[in-house]
Amino acid sequence: MINANELFDKAVEMEGSDLFVVAGLPATIRAAGKLEHIGTEKLTASDTRALVEQIYTLAGDRSLEKLLHTGDDDFSFAIPGLSRFRVSAYKQRGALSAVIRTIAFSLPAAAELGIPANIMNCTDFSKGLVLITGPAGSGKSTTLACLIDQINKTEEKHIITLEDPLEYLHRHEKSIVSQREINADTNSYITALRAALRQSPDVVLLGEMRDYETIQVAMTAAETGHLIFSTLHTLGSANTIDRIIDVFPASQQAQIAVQLSMVLQAVICQQLVPTVDGKMAPVFELMTVNQAIRNMIRDTKIPQIDGIVYSSTTEDMMSMDSSLLKLYNEGRITAETALTHATNPEMLKRKLN
Repeated sequence: MINANELFDKAVEMEGSDLFVVAGLPATIRAAGKLEHIGTEKLTASDTRALVEQIYTLAGDRSLEKLLHTGDDDFSFAIPGLSRFRVSAYKQRGALSAVIRTIAFSLPAAAELGIPANIMNCTDFSKGLVLITGPAGSGKSTTLACLIDQINKTEEKHIITLEDPLEYLHRHEKSIVSQREINADTNSYITALRAALRQSPDVVLLGEMRDYETIQVAMTAAETGHLIFSTLHTLGSANTIDRIIDVFPASQQAQIAVQLSMVLQAVICQQLVPTVDGKMAPVFELMTVNQAIRNMIRDTKIPQIDGIVYSSTTEDMMSMDSSLLKLYNEGRITAETALTHATNPEMLKRKLN
């Protein structure tokens, strides 16, 4: 049977984003959005257990106790000379399984990854809340890492990252970078975030805003002069703002809308779309919060925000459909791909024609 080391080598060689070890199928790699089986032999429950045990050994002889006790375990580790890996191990119909995300040791330049300059300009804010949103696997972590890397290389700041688990590792450049892993270095996001405010941070990367308590502390931190970057699994600026407000009890929502209107600086939404050459490219929506948008958030006229983003022609606003149209005009994606991922397919269809 193929071993874990060989699977990791294969995943990196194929430039795969994810490796799946699940009973009932051969080991499978997701590359350029497509699932490729490694061989034809289906893995049994004993095969997947053996592979998962090998993965835990590669991760510094990590104990399986948490996985066996709770049914879930998340961690990251590196294989020198190959890559970093983020592992989500779990039980599936009683068998041990794992999905492994590959993470390059070094970040390519933002332009090489297809991240436009106006997205990278979000590092210019000195305080407030910047959200990177999109579905799982859309490249949010990579965009966040590029933003942090730019601040690290160009400004003298103290950057604290709170992640579950750690993905990209940042060396100290012009900035000091403290990277904390939830469960390994601290108990929870909320504990770590409260502690971070006493650690003289200028920039805080909060891996995920999971509940209203974490969101509340993040907004308070943004209000008191810190720059906070975080992620949400939403698509569209208006949806993102609605999601944050809806997390809170009804009695607090008006107050939260006012607070959010003051601290929110930008919402970046992103998706990965297949290109004509069989690769994946990111497409973005950017909403930079101006006074008109602040008023809409405060007055709960949030559905009007999408219209402002869609019709804007300025650099600090960019609709998802204009990003798709740009890739289509460059010949990098098909019309079908553009329409599949569009927020307003009818309007985009007229522009394509």
